[in-house]
Amino acid sequence: MSTPPVDDYRELAGSLTPLAVQQYLAANDWQLEAQVPDVRQIWRLRDEARVMLPLATDYVDFAQRFRDTLRALATVYDWDPGRLAEKITATRADLFFVRFDQLMIDGTLPFRQAEKALDGLFKMMKAAATSADDPMHSHRGRRSSTVTDFLDEDIRLGHTKRGSFVFTVVTRLGEPLPVNEQDGGRVAPFPRRVMETLATGLSAARDLSLSWDPHAVERAVERGLSANLVESLQDLTEADSLRELDLSFDWAASEPPPDVPTSRIVVNRDAIVGLPRVRERLVRREEPPRTETVVGQVRSLTREEPNGDDQEETTIVLSAEVRGRTRKIHVPLTGDDYEWAIFAHRRKLPFTVTGNLAFERGAWRLTGPVTVDPSFLQHQRS
Repeated sequence: MSTPPVDDYRELAGSLTPLAVQQYLAANDWQLEAQVPDVRQIWRLRDEARVMLPLATDYVDFAQRFRDTLRALATVYDWDPGRLAEKITATRADLFFVRFDQLMIDGTLPFRQAEKALDGLFKMMKAAATSADDPMHSHRGRRSSTVTDFLDEDIRLGHTKRGSFVFTVVTRLGEPLPVNEQDGGRVAPFPRRVMETLATGLSAARDLSLSWDPHAVERAVERGLSANLVESLQDLTEADSLRELDLSFDWAASEPPPDVPTSRIVVNRDAIVGLPRVRERLVRREEPPRTETVVGQVRSLTREEPNGDDQEETTIVLSAEVRGRTRKIHVPLTGDDYEWAIFAHRRKLPFTVTGNLAFERGAWRLTGPVTVDPSFLQHQRS
């Protein structure tokens, strides 16, 4: 068995607590042999090893003794500090690993891609938490305090792992909930329900991106699939150099195994190509087309020259808030309506238009009879 230097465990000891180590030992065949309450414990692993776990954090030599304990555990299992941290943390936390399998020169990830990945991961956790709290939630507007507290307190970014580039998301489960006989036994803590929802939702997104099955959608939505979840997957997989995205779960040993179809979901290039189609169909299901009046800023204008007898096509992109979210909306306009859009764009004035808002061909669009209200612009021009 190898014995890493004590200094390798200085950072590890600062990120763990004696309670976390105690819970790990109790869950992995170690027996509490003796203790001095609030001072120290002696744990024994059958006839193989014994370790002393310090508890009194106010002792002058606590940090050194705690590092010695961690070093001893690593020696027993022949693990490096990262592996030991992962195992101890997983006792009362679920771990979610996101591995980017792509071409890398030196094992690093482009900074912009890493930034996009972190935003996508937070969006993914938010979507799963929203569905776990309320499967019928529209994923628009306010979330409950249960969801916001989870996002603020119970998820953490853990140490990266070797192997291409791996993000580690840690969801802390907290103390075990009491058994409720009326509900048929123990109730899973909310962070575990979020991770179950995430696993089932991601599995359904991958499967539907490879083979669309309209009969499976309703069940998948009830168990965590949403347009926001699929959108977060698109954010994580948009790099051209990505071969596949490997998503895997390591479930806390102190909770019963979750009811999920699989603990590893691999999103390959074929699945990545199918994600936009899945998202578009989910958006149509969650937000069916309806007449909307939108007010926003004209961000861009395009004019396509006609071919032969075709009429000239003119379109604007409007940035507007709709149903609590800022969207970029494509609006086809002609004649005077397009001229008013040019005026609003040049003067940076709000532009008002009414039509049927729908998500089509990967973008939000106003269709049907589109009506522009130029009254404010007329007043400004006069």
